[in-house]
Amino acid sequence: MCRHLAYVGPEEPLGRLVVEPPHGLYRQSWAPRRQRYGTVNADGFGVGWYAEGDPMPARYRRAGPIWADLSFADLARVVRTSALLAAVRDATLSGADAEAAAAPFAAGRRLFSHNGAVPGWPDTLAPVAKTLPPEDLLSLEARNDSAFVWALVLARLRAGQEDGQALADTVLEVAAAAPGARLNLLLTDGETVTATAWGDTLWYLARPGGGTVVASEPYDDDPHWQEVPDRTLLAASRTDVLLTPIEVPRDPAEEPSDDTAPARRKEPCT
Repeated sequence: MCRHLAYVGPEEPLGRLVVEPPHGLYRQSWAPRRQRYGTVNADGFGVGWYAEGDPMPARYRRAGPIWADLSFADLARVVRTSALLAAVRDATLSGADAEAAAAPFAAGRRLFSHNGAVPGWPDTLAPVAKTLPPEDLLSLEARNDSAFVWALVLARLRAGQEDGQALADTVLEVAAAAPGARLNLLLTDGETVTATAWGDTLWYLARPGGGTVVASEPYDDDPHWQEVPDRTLLAASRTDVLLTPIEVPRDPAEEPSDDTAPARRKEPCT
């Protein structure tokens, strides 16, 4: 479910990244090419961006489909930014949260989005909820799995974890509680983009003219798009992209005992 995109690089109009590409988020709202779950992303959309001279991002979110918002078309044509995070939300069961359920979620300088789903929500994550302070639960922007996952990430960030570690640890915690969860997470502070590929598609493009795009799927047919392997953490700047496998911790109970472990070959000293 959902499609999202983040960008850091030379200043561009919002529309050049979100609306104008032949297969951009605008078109992905009704005709995604690589979406494995769901078909229409019409239950809200949002764009967060950074303006020169202001460290805090601005957001524009709506509960309806992106193609029906003529005000956004004007906004996207004239507003320029060197960093953004945008998302279109998959059609889901109706709820009362409206645009509050649309990414990006925000705290301080950071913007966040979740492409995926947590099976059995909210029951499967009830034990995980106990790890959060009550004030974090009471201040959730929306009552959906994405807002809750963001609360888990944010708690780790506030505890001092770096962006990549906070995303990876959250993915492992949620996946352990809800096997089969799809957890493609996207986070930016306006200077870097951090993301996870876990159960759904993720791609990146190092643009020849400078800048990096990270997205659920390519927004055009540029041959330089690269797919991120599943279960991978991505960390990108305007010039570099680093991919690191997300290692699932091994259960000590599954480790072989000394009696059953295979004999180790001893190499001669040289």
